[in-house]
Amino acid sequence: MRPGLPLTLALISSFLPSALHCQNQPAPPASPSILQDYDQAIDDVAEKAMRSVVEIEVTGYGVPEHDEDESSSQTLQRQRSLGSGVIVDPDGYIVTNNHVVAGALRIRVILSPATVEMVPYHTSLARKQRVYEAKLIGTNRYADLAVIKIEEKNLPSIALPDQQFRVRLGQTVLAIGAPQGLDHTVTKGIVSAVGRQPELDRPMVYVQTDAPINPGNSGGPLVDRGGNLIGINTFILSSGGGSEGLGFAIPEPVVRFAYHELKEHGVVHAITIGAHAQTITPALAAGLKLPQDWGVILSDVDSGGPAETGSLRAGDVITSIDGLPVDSLPKYTAVMYIHPRGFPMQIQVMRGSQPVTVGVTPADAPPTVDNLTDLINPATDLIASLGIFCIDLKAPLSDSLQTRSKTGILVAGLLNGEPATLADLQQGDVIRTLNGKPVSDTAHLRQDLASLKPGDAAVFEIERQSVVQYIAFEIE
Repeated sequence: MRPGLPLTLALISSFLPSALHCQNQPAPPASPSILQDYDQAIDDVAEKAMRSVVEIEVTGYGVPEHDEDESSSQTLQRQRSLGSGVIVDPDGYIVTNNHVVAGALRIRVILSPATVEMVPYHTSLARKQRVYEAKLIGTNRYADLAVIKIEEKNLPSIALPDQQFRVRLGQTVLAIGAPQGLDHTVTKGIVSAVGRQPELDRPMVYVQTDAPINPGNSGGPLVDRGGNLIGINTFILSSGGGSEGLGFAIPEPVVRFAYHELKEHGVVHAITIGAHAQTITPALAAGLKLPQDWGVILSDVDSGGPAETGSLRAGDVITSIDGLPVDSLPKYTAVMYIHPRGFPMQIQVMRGSQPVTVGVTPADAPPTVDNLTDLINPATDLIASLGIFCIDLKAPLSDSLQTRSKTGILVAGLLNGEPATLADLQQGDVIRTLNGKPVSDTAHLRQDLASLKPGDAAVFEIERQSVVQYIAFEIE
């Protein structure tokens, strides 16, 4: 035996009892890793949030898919579409996008089974499928939001808080919806940008995310790592129609404001301070010797309007409204949008080199019509024999459209396909009389047409682009 070996064996032997004792004890539980904790947190948020997400099935009339410019389209066709929504009140109130339910004849809400776990040979479902007929409460095209309701109680919901949650660049978010009709699809990403304005001619700001969003996600929620609603997914920028990591959600403050307005009034009442703002450019700042070369400046103030009454002046640089900083025209418009109707606002401006604070009480803004088809209720406004959608013309709509006629029937849209009776009507025409008899409303026009027999002559007196003319045709 080599020298030193007995000592080595003795040392090893001295440890054997404790080693054998350790073999008989259960191994201490492994501490969960940071990634495991993170995954578990995301699992919990997704499972809770998805219970409040619904699939929305709509049948109605819409702009043909091949028509890329929806704002200028006159023709509507029968369509069936799918979208998403989120329950924000346990009593069945649901927020979705306006474009999901626009032109709807029938709205169905589907609470589909939510698969939350898969184990060998079976899956775990959060609930059973239920289908409800939904009622349209109100829509707002400007923010692309709508509120619908189903008759049910004690539903899981994501509440709209009184105080907004802070949205930070780079934070983790989940998008939930039914892309391509695949209900309860959850995708994860980050907030790519806050206060994004992708369309320069539309002063709306969005939360940008790289969480994959596809057609059918519209109206679904974007939630943060605490399960709080931070936006409603509304559209993507894509060259191929699929997700390219450029998704946009309507910010929660806008959603909250519009929801309460639509729930109470069915519409969002627009306000105005009677002032006109524009973006400050470096050249403008240099020429006017402004204290900053960015932000928003008032270029004009309406005589007798709220801004003039509150002592605002052309040339004032807006710095904040109601304590919220205003650094761009979209931010200015967004703050104006969410200000409560009928309440005064505090506006901080730089007048020359001096900060000035003024109080302004906004007035109700006159109605604006971006697209006549937005005014259509397909359930009541279609006159199928003429292939037109009609709405009653009266103030303030006639004032907004600046028509010569103050009463009559406005042709708001055309039905795709050839109508039974060929009358050369166009969107925007105002029908004033039928065979010399004044036309008071759509219901009476429908009755008068029904009283005519096939082959009878019919003559409309219409206003088209401020010119009154006749349109003659025969009843088919």
